[in-house]
Amino acid sequence: MSLVHPLQERLSDRAKPPLLAPGVFDGLSAVMAQQAGAEALYLSGASLAYTRFGRPDIGLISMAEVAETISVISDRVSLPLIVDADTGFGNALNVQRTVRLFAKAGASSIQLEDQTLPKRCGHLAGKTLVSRAEMVGKIEAAKDALLDHDCLLIARTDAIALEGLERALERAECYLDAGADILFVEAPPDQAAMTAITSRFADRVPLVANMVEGGKTPLLPLSELGVLGFQLVIYPGAFVRALSYLGTHFYRELIISGGTQDWQDRMLDLTGLNDLLGTQQLLDLGRKYDPEAER
Repeated sequence: MSLVHPLQERLSDRAKPPLLAPGVFDGLSAVMAQQAGAEALYLSGASLAYTRFGRPDIGLISMAEVAETISVISDRVSLPLIVDADTGFGNALNVQRTVRLFAKAGASSIQLEDQTLPKRCGHLAGKTLVSRAEMVGKIEAAKDALLDHDCLLIARTDAIALEGLERALERAECYLDAGADILFVEAPPDQAAMTAITSRFADRVPLVANMVEGGKTPLLPLSELGVLGFQLVIYPGAFVRALSYLGTHFYRELIISGGTQDWQDRMLDLTGLNDLLGTQQLLDLGRKYDPEAER
């Protein structure tokens, strides 16, 4: 293992703007984000539920499905991958199995939250929490399981909506004491709450700001979030929302018009898609290992 995790080193560099990690959910979205210049990626459990199953973020995906997706993305791109592990899929022992599996699959950082199982989107109503003590135990279990892996741990609390801001900050304090490398206080409802979070923790630990279009937290530009004191800014479902908007219009117009003529300037043709995917480079690589191929 490296003495200083590269992701931790980047988050500690206050001379740079916050690290923006766009949400991805498969190999194609990861490739597009990397080619766009992203420094890190965020594998969103919500986006995985949306895209793979066409279902909401209410705890329907499994540990194995997330692990498989980590492997696919890690095999395709070289960027640090921050992985949403929801509740860890069970108790402290389940958490240990989860984080070991995810780290081996390629996760650079793993996020755990203090909701009960099954969980739901942090910006939906109706959440419930495990006790503070149970979450502390999960964090300690995760840290023990990650001792031999170069992987950071993000601790998220969803307590603002249920217990209020001050209790959420107290939970976050306990999670930091338990060994969390990064803190994520979910769904602050206004800039005052965001400032309260950063005022208490920004000098001691990197903080996550979660930007959710239509969610409870104000959408602020990266520069303002940096001034407030957030070091990691995630856009977990932004691409899915853009894709859903585009897809809704595309399918409707395809059915109505019977063709894609009006979409030619809004889509890649076959050549463009193959360029994005690196098709020629892969074919060239295949010929390298084929003794019967023409040189």
